[in-house]
Amino acid sequence: MPGRPRTASDAAILAATARALGRVGPARLTLADVAVEVGLAPATLVQRFGSKRRLLLALAVLGAEALAETFAAARQATDSPLDALVTALIDLTRGIDSAEALANHLAFRQGDLGDAEFRDQALEQSRAMREEIRALLEEAVRAGELVRLQSARVARAVQTTYHGSLVTWAVAREGALADWLRVDLDTMLQPYKPL
Repeated sequence: MPGRPRTASDAAILAATARALGRVGPARLTLADVAVEVGLAPATLVQRFGSKRRLLLALAVLGAEALAETFAAARQATDSPLDALVTALIDLTRGIDSAEALANHLAFRQGDLGDAEFRDQALEQSRAMREEIRALLEEAVRAGELVRLQSARVARAVQTTYHGSLVTWAVAREGALADWLRVDLDTMLQPYKPL
C-alpha cells in the first residue's frame, strides 16, 4: 500500500523555516513554529528531517543552491553584467523586511561558525558567492562597464561591502534595505567605472 502523499514539499517547508527563523531567531525556533508556518504537524517535520538541527542544516544547504539560482536569474534578466551583479545581491536579501529579521538570520549564520557541518555549508556558500561576483565583474570589464581590475580582490571587497551594508542598515534603520545596499555597492564600484 503506497504511503500518503506529502502535503508540503521540502522546498515549502524550508521556505517556512526561513520565515519562522526570521521572526523568532535560531535559539527560540521550534519545530512547532515551523509546523504552524507551513501547516503541518511537528511530528511530520520530525519524520521528514529528524530534528531541528537537521532541518536547519537542510536550510543551510538550500542557501547554497538558491544562491546559484539567484545569480542565474539576475543574468537572464539583463544584458548588463553590472546590473546583474547588483540585482542578484539585492535579491539575496528577499524576505528580510526588518532589522529584527536580519538580526535573526545573522544569529543563524553566527551559529554556523561553531558547528563543523554548518560551517562547511557557510564556507561553500561564501566561496560560491565570491566566485559569482568575480565572474560578473570580469564580464562587466569585457562589456566596458568597468575598467580593468583585479577581479578576485574586488570580488572580495564587494562581498565584504554586501555583508557590511546589511549590518549598517540594521543599525541605522533608514529606508529600504534594497536602496541602502544599492547605494553602498554603487559607491564601492564607482572607482572602477570608466570616466
